[in-house]
Amino acid sequence: MKEYKLLINGKWAKGAEKRDIKSPYDGKAAAQVHFGDKSQVESAVAQAHEAFDRTKELSSGERAQALENISENIEKREQELAESIVLGAGKPIKSSRVEVSRAVNTFQIAAEEAKRINGEIIPLDLMPQTEKRWGFVRRFPIGVIAGITPFNFPLNLVAHKVAPALAAGNTFVSRPASQVSITDMILADIINESGYPAGGFNAVPCGHKAADALIENKKVKMVTFTGSPDIGWELKKRAHKKIVTLELGGNAAVVIEPDANLDYALPRTVLGAYAYSGQICISIQRVYVHEKIYDRFMADFVESVKNLTIGDPMKESTDVGPMINVEAAEQTEEWLEEAINSGARIVCGGKRDGAMFEPTVITECRPDLRISWLEAFAPVAVVYRYKEFEEALGEVNNSIYGLQAGVFTSDLNKAFRAYDALDVGGVIVNDIPTFRIDHMPYGGIKESGFGREGLKYAIEEMTEMKLMALNLKI
Repeated sequence: MKEYKLLINGKWAKGAEKRDIKSPYDGKAAAQVHFGDKSQVESAVAQAHEAFDRTKELSSGERAQALENISENIEKREQELAESIVLGAGKPIKSSRVEVSRAVNTFQIAAEEAKRINGEIIPLDLMPQTEKRWGFVRRFPIGVIAGITPFNFPLNLVAHKVAPALAAGNTFVSRPASQVSITDMILADIINESGYPAGGFNAVPCGHKAADALIENKKVKMVTFTGSPDIGWELKKRAHKKIVTLELGGNAAVVIEPDANLDYALPRTVLGAYAYSGQICISIQRVYVHEKIYDRFMADFVESVKNLTIGDPMKESTDVGPMINVEAAEQTEEWLEEAINSGARIVCGGKRDGAMFEPTVITECRPDLRISWLEAFAPVAVVYRYKEFEEALGEVNNSIYGLQAGVFTSDLNKAFRAYDALDVGGVIVNDIPTFRIDHMPYGGIKESGFGREGLKYAIEEMTEMKLMALNLKI
C-alpha cells in the first residue's frame, strides 16, 4: 500500500501518525497518509514565511513557468490523480477525469494571469498645490496563505487556492480534508518539482487541533476556506486580523420557464442534481417548473433519473457512486423521512444501502423542511410547480444561501429580471447553477460566504495595492 508523507520546505517528512484512507465505496484501504501535529504545521508556516523572501522576488515569467510546469505534469499524471479522487472521494471515474482536466486548465490560466497582474498610473495634479504629481499603483503579494479545503473536489478546489497564490508570488500551506489527502499529496509532489522555490508550497494533512496553528499563527496573512458554514464563520471570528475568504456551500435552485428549450434543460438538470451524488456546493437541490410544462417535464425527468447507473465509482458506466460516508447518507435518510411525515411525496428513489443513496425526486414538500431550505449535499431534488416568474424568483431567494442559481428562458427581459432580483453570487441563464468554468468569478453571499475565486479575482484577494506618489516639480 502506497505511503504519502508531509511536504515541508521541499522535503518529505514523517508525520506524527499514519492513517489508512479507506474507499467510501467498499471500505478498503487505498493508501496510508502521514498526518502532522501542531508543531509540524507551525514548521510549515515558518518555512513558508522564510520562502516568501524568495517567491516575492520572482519575475512574472518565472512564476508563469512554474505554473505551466504544474499544469503539464497534472495532465501527464491524469490517470493517477483521477484514481486517487475515486478512491478517496468515491467520485465516479469519468467525473474524476473531468476534475483533473479542469485542474490542468486552472493552473494554465493562472500562468497567463501571472503575466498580467497590472497596475495603473493616476494623475494627482487635481489642485494647484499638487501640480506635476503622479501616482503609481501596483499589486504586491501578501505572504503566507493557508488553504483549508473540502472532500468534494480534492484537486480542483485546491488548485483554485494554490494557483492564484503562486501566480502572485505568495507562499502556501495546504491542509486538505483528511479523506481525500492522497490527491493533495500527489499535487504536492507535482508542485515540488515545478521549479517554484522550496517552501513556497507545503502540504500538511492534519486534524482540527493541529490546523488551529493556521488560524493562530501571525505569520499566516490569509486563510482561504471552503467547507461548512459552522466551521467557516467560527474560523473568521478567530482569524479576525487576517484576510479571510469563505466559500460555505449553497442550496442551488433552477427555474424552468415555458419558453425554455426542454430538450437541453432536462438532461442538464439531471446532471446538475445528481453528479457526484449531489455533493457539490452548486448542485441543484430545488427545481421550479412552470405549471404549463410541469407534467411533461416531470415525466421525462423522473424517467431519466431512474435510468442513472448506480454503483462502483471506478467503472466507466457509473453515474452515481457512494456518498462520502454512511453518516452523510443517514442524514439524508433522516431529512427525507421528516419530509414524508410532513406530506411530501417520493416520486422515485429514496432508499439507502450503506453510503449508497438512490437518486431521489420528491414533490409536495413544504419549503420550511430541512430537505428544502438547508443544504442537503445529497442526490435529492425537490421539485415545485409555479404560476408566475416573479413567484419562482421569490422562492429561489427563500434560502439562507446565495451561491448560484439557474434560469432557463428564451426571454432576455426575464433573464435580466432574474439577474436583478436573485440574491446570489452568480445567475446562470439557459444552464444549470452547477455550471462553472475556472476563470469566471465564483463565490456567494448570505450564508454562502464572501470573497471570490476564479484566477484573476482570487489574485486580487491575495495581493495588496501599494501606491507610490511621485513629485516631479522639484
